[in-house]
Amino acid sequence: MEMKMYRESADFLQKKLPFRAKIGIILGSGLGALADKIEEATIIPYSEIPHFAHSTAIGHKGNFICGKLANIPVIAMQGRFHYYEGYSMEQVTFPVRVMKLIGVETLFVSNAAGGINNNFRVGDLMIIRDHINNLPNPLIGPNKEEFGVRFPDMTRAYDRALIASAERIAQEENIEVKKGVYVGLTGPSYETPAEYRFYQLGGGDAIGMSTVPEVLVARHAGIRVFGMSVITNEGWHFEGDYTNDAQEVIDAANKASERMGKIFTRLIQEII
Repeated sequence: MEMKMYRESADFLQKKLPFRAKIGIILGSGLGALADKIEEATIIPYSEIPHFAHSTAIGHKGNFICGKLANIPVIAMQGRFHYYEGYSMEQVTFPVRVMKLIGVETLFVSNAAGGINNNFRVGDLMIIRDHINNLPNPLIGPNKEEFGVRFPDMTRAYDRALIASAERIAQEENIEVKKGVYVGLTGPSYETPAEYRFYQLGGGDAIGMSTVPEVLVARHAGIRVFGMSVITNEGWHFEGDYTNDAQEVIDAANKASERMGKIFTRLIQEII
């Protein structure tokens, strides 16, 4: 995509949005309820924004929201785009670069994920401390110098200070949290028991079909990142009698969204 397309989207949003926000939030499957807590909200469907894709995934409403969360200006994506929907990696990550152009400095990402750590259970919250990427890298191709360098460092993809603050907040709120490595795969099929086992042995704790491309592009653009997964199914029963169901994933994410929302909200208050 040409740079002018990013600028056209950014210009459109800046004319529509009531104020600038330094905090961006991407809400994944079943986690869009946090957007309902945003006050003084200006809601813009993706379909109205130039060059934005359309969100087709279950549980993704497809709205760009600007408002205040605990009186802090935020921009939230109520639903994201996925590679498995047939979009290119540049389309999947397009909104992150647009957020950069309209002033976002810190990005919060969330997702529903399968737990492949033996100690994880449905409903657990996992702070993402690192990731393993098995999706095409969205930075492949000519480097967009306007956003960042050709070879961006990823040793601190997830901001360590934000992780430490989130752990403290969770303790203060009496919310149990895990911490682990998120594995990003293409989907849309769920993984086989052998694949779950493979990625567990490779160091993964949770597995899903999103987030990593957005993080790569955000870090390339110099945006700080904090990520959290809701464990919505258990993939560590390698030989067990179980199945994965999309609606059950959404239901589990919905139940956990309030706890995740508390952590996000307090963390956002501390950043400003």
